[in-house]
Amino acid sequence: MASHGVPRTAAVERTEQVKQKELQQIDQYNELVRLVNTKVSEEQYSTETLALVSKLLTQNPEYYTIWNYRRLILQDTFKNALAEPAIEPAALSPGQQIILDYIVNDLRFLVPLLLKFPKCYWIWNHRLWLLEQSTGQLPASHARRLWQEELGLVGKMLNRDSRNFHGWSYRRIVVAHLEQLPAAETDQEAERSGTSMTEPEFAYTTKMINTNLSNFSAWHNRSKLIPRLLAERNADESARRAFLAAEFEFIQRALYTDPYDQSLWFYHAYLMNTVDPDTPPEARICLDLDSGLPKETYDEQLESIKDMMDGAEDCKWIYQALLQCALALKAVSPDSVSEDEMAAWLAELRKLDPLRSERWDDLSKKLNI
Repeated sequence: MASHGVPRTAAVERTEQVKQKELQQIDQYNELVRLVNTKVSEEQYSTETLALVSKLLTQNPEYYTIWNYRRLILQDTFKNALAEPAIEPAALSPGQQIILDYIVNDLRFLVPLLLKFPKCYWIWNHRLWLLEQSTGQLPASHARRLWQEELGLVGKMLNRDSRNFHGWSYRRIVVAHLEQLPAAETDQEAERSGTSMTEPEFAYTTKMINTNLSNFSAWHNRSKLIPRLLAERNADESARRAFLAAEFEFIQRALYTDPYDQSLWFYHAYLMNTVDPDTPPEARICLDLDSGLPKETYDEQLESIKDMMDGAEDCKWIYQALLQCALALKAVSPDSVSEDEMAAWLAELRKLDPLRSERWDDLSKKLNI
């Protein structure tokens, strides 16, 4: 048998010595869990307890209850540290310096865990909690520096695994917080770009897509940024149409490179939806759809998709896109696509993807073929 194309290795029979060692490790782990639970139940929120929690989480970062214990310990530490007020608004009091040191040390503690378990929800959640503590407990300049460093870290994480949806979701949260924090006086770049980071984030999606066309998360992030991007540019209808044409050209180049990539077709479908008259105005790229834009766009895309069939006749995504485009086109121009042509595409789709036969039956009814 094989899993995702990787053959399974035969099970290796463990020796009695190996079994005994594993049992010993289990006993040690259970004893550590018992010790941590006891100390937390007794509210022993000391550095010793924090060290035991660190040891336990290093062994098992999926134990989310222990992350809650860690936050209880840190909250108690922060509360005791804040007894000393700040001397100046932008300066750190001794207590705030303690909080900053704990936050920085905890962020560092999480880095090797993230490298080993990059898709563990609880590690990402705890990092976010630490950074939110910096916003609430420290001067804005110090908090902003930590959030900026976090943006650099998540960038490195996405360079290692560019399609990690945890990383992309986390990046959006970090960016949102940075946009809310006032720029530090020494942060010239932030002063130049203002509070919005939409433009650089949009450019970042382009960079990541050019590195890996199959990066669904980057395409998704791009689609979320576009409405805000156009609004911030104060784009008029002419600029919006030019933007839409550029995006269609961008995705078409990608589709000609790899027409079998599902993520590319999803983004193409997103662009097609933005010119659907039934789409809410806030989700459109072009706001004025009363001047013939849908039919013009559908005609262009239909011809472009037909061209992609040359050499990719076995790609189900092409036939599916043709039929979806034809369905949209028939809504604005009923005689634009022949029923024989659509029936031929649907027949190919049934042959290439028989498992979704009922879906194709439903599409056949919609197209009346």
